[in-house]
Amino acid sequence: MNHSHSDPDPGSPTVRGGTAPHLVALFLVNAVSQYAGASLAVRAFAAMPAAGVAWVRVLTGAVVLGAWRRPWRGLRGQTAVPLLLLAAFGIVLAAMNLTFYLAIQRLPLGTAVAIEFIGPILVAAIAARGPRNLAALVVAVVGVATLSRISVSGSPVGVIYAIAAGLLWALYIILAHQVARRGLGTTGLAAAMAVGVVAIAPLAAAPALESAGHGAVMLLAVGAGLLSSALPYALDQVLLRRLSRGSFALLLSLLPATATVMGLVLLRQVPQPLEILGIGLVVVAVVLRTPEAAPTG
Repeated sequence: MNHSHSDPDPGSPTVRGGTAPHLVALFLVNAVSQYAGASLAVRAFAAMPAAGVAWVRVLTGAVVLGAWRRPWRGLRGQTAVPLLLLAAFGIVLAAMNLTFYLAIQRLPLGTAVAIEFIGPILVAAIAARGPRNLAALVVAVVGVATLSRISVSGSPVGVIYAIAAGLLWALYIILAHQVARRGLGTTGLAAAMAVGVVAIAPLAAAPALESAGHGAVMLLAVGAGLLSSALPYALDQVLLRRLSRGSFALLLSLLPATATVMGLVLLRQVPQPLEILGIGLVVVAVVLRTPEAAPTG
């Protein structure tokens, strides 16, 4: 995730009977930060391959979170099982970021984000069977099919990368739930991101290092890491402890629309009517899914 979002842990204190305005504001800051970072990444693609920008993003997040949480201390004495879990979490997280950047190199930001949502909606539908979740999955598939049909003519590879990012996002949610249940929190996240840096280095480090001499593009890539990883992950820890699942799921539906607006404002990516329809269907699907039974993380 590109995304850090998953649903709140059921044991966390939450806001019931509505969502406090300041939490909605924090969520919007989170969303805007993520896609402002993605917009910086798109600008960096002109001078650095998408894989390189993705690696710098993960590296930046790992450095910032590592300096903050110092996982080498916090995880001392952990057994092999949680450490292997964190390793898997880090590999999936980094691969998700990599495929997402390869997608937005080829597709408009809002379109790629909407297609990517097939992952978490699929997880919710599998975890909580029922007519409402089935309807959400059907609506999401129609929305993604609409967007894919438009995008395939321009970049079939971009669609494949966006779908791959969505499937990795689904796996991320499952692993994030396990990390949260074991109480590993942001300390575990910091360790996982360090693993992710190493995991995708064979594919992505060389393009980043080749562009290291270009100060402006490195600043864009580091900015993408700060805005899309470090800040959103920190804000998530505030939101996930205070929002109910229903409120968080409802706010999550704002992300495809936010990405579309950021793409329009910052990248001049004007969506076509069918693209707006497809993104709208994905938003409806996110609202439809039953949040009480959604996976947690």
